[in-house]
Amino acid sequence: MAAESARWQHYFQEWGPSLLLFARQQTGFLSEAEDIVQEAFIKVWKTYGQSSSITKSLFYAAVRTTAIDHVRSISRRKIREHKVFEERKGDLELFERHLEIQERNTLLEKAIQQLSRNQQEIVVLKIWGELTFQEIAAILDVSLNTAASRYRYTLDHLKKEITPSLI
Repeated sequence: MAAESARWQHYFQEWGPSLLLFARQQTGFLSEAEDIVQEAFIKVWKTYGQSSSITKSLFYAAVRTTAIDHVRSISRRKIREHKVFEERKGDLELFERHLEIQERNTLLEKAIQQLSRNQQEIVVLKIWGELTFQEIAAILDVSLNTAASRYRYTLDHLKKEITPSLI
């Protein structure tokens, strides 16, 4: 077992940096590339495990197919989200006061984009996801009080950003 672990550590130390560079070329983002390399290692391990026929090219092929699957997944998600947006857009326009709501929405979007990633997550999970603070705390792996306080802090921040613009 120890020899097996040492062998996989060797693979990762030896080939990991070049595999990460290859994955980054596929995705363009370091964080996604790291996930892809990790997932590729797991795929190779599950398929070949203790086999002695593991080669560098096998890892490159696994990274490539994992990256392709990842990009396809993102593309399909964007298509689904756009389709839902377009379907709902017609329903929403029936009840909008166009200029006021468009201006308010623009201000809100800009304010949300300026939030930190943690704050954006809280807003999305609470408002659009309609999750409880207990569910949010479990998802973000934080305490219930931390989830609630982040939400309150984020709302206060948004209020300070938006209120002067509306006056």
